[in-house]
Amino acid sequence: MISQSKASLRRPAISLGFIVKRPGMLSLVQDEGRYGAFNVGLTNGGPIDKLAFHWANRLCNNALNVSAVEVSVGGFAIIAQVDAVIAVTGADMPLTINGQVKTLWRSYQVKAGDLIELGFTNLGMRSYFAVAGGFDITPSFGSTATVCREGIGGLNGKKLAANDILPCATTKDAELVSLSKKDQPKYSQAVLLRIIPSYQQHHFCVEQQQLFYSSEYSVGKSFDRMGYRLEGQKIVSDINGILSEGICHGAVQIPSDGQPIVLMNDRQTIGGYPKIGTVLSLDTAKLGQLSQGGKVRFAPITMEKARELILEDLNLFEQTQVSVYKSHQ
Repeated sequence: MISQSKASLRRPAISLGFIVKRPGMLSLVQDEGRYGAFNVGLTNGGPIDKLAFHWANRLCNNALNVSAVEVSVGGFAIIAQVDAVIAVTGADMPLTINGQVKTLWRSYQVKAGDLIELGFTNLGMRSYFAVAGGFDITPSFGSTATVCREGIGGLNGKKLAANDILPCATTKDAELVSLSKKDQPKYSQAVLLRIIPSYQQHHFCVEQQQLFYSSEYSVGKSFDRMGYRLEGQKIVSDINGILSEGICHGAVQIPSDGQPIVLMNDRQTIGGYPKIGTVLSLDTAKLGQLSQGGKVRFAPITMEKARELILEDLNLFEQTQVSVYKSHQ
């Protein structure tokens, strides 16, 4: 018989971090995404709004790829089990710590026992909750990104539930920083999506392409992390379908009903609808912050212009400075 003292030595240590009190509508552990696994049928996952995700990590002095929580719509509440530094960015979800109203886009020192709550969004769809050092989640196929359809990543491949524990390190006496209001992304219910025409655009005649680029679409009731179905001007191609092939993030499929579908992070890895183009990766974040009824227009750009815009955005992010608003000795 094993003595009680020896048995206790063999018990695994209990991980501490944050315990989920209310998971909200849909809260998922995400890192930048899972790449290099299309050959086994696994999609990318990762944050819908990568810029807000990066800022949440940067405000916590993290590497940009560490695991955070993407909160959709709101209604999220979590209790700290350790002293830690946190930051919340993204959609305009009211933030409180122990009932005291706080602003987004800045870091905070919280103590064990503190209650952090995110109300329901006033504008935008998704916020990002980061902690200094990131959440200590075991990767699956090289990533912690949660894709519920595939049952992979995060905590057992599922959305967060009440009483889940998100392990993290203790952080005390950290430098706290904020992002100026003028440097924060501006969310809107009307966006222009820049699109790189597809090699299949020749299946859409000139008149149909002009209709597509001159029309305004609305976000329908069917939109999620897999894709956004839009409603508006019907677009017709000269084929009903194609042989299934790999599809990229931002691809704009035109199914037989003529209503565009913009594919997002959790899309399937192959598809058989013709594609009129692909939305610039910078702009899928804007689309992913729209709710039902949001307005969408498209504008074509070249591949060269897309590269230029991405480099400009990267340089802007790197050059934007944060402000120290409180420093512990």
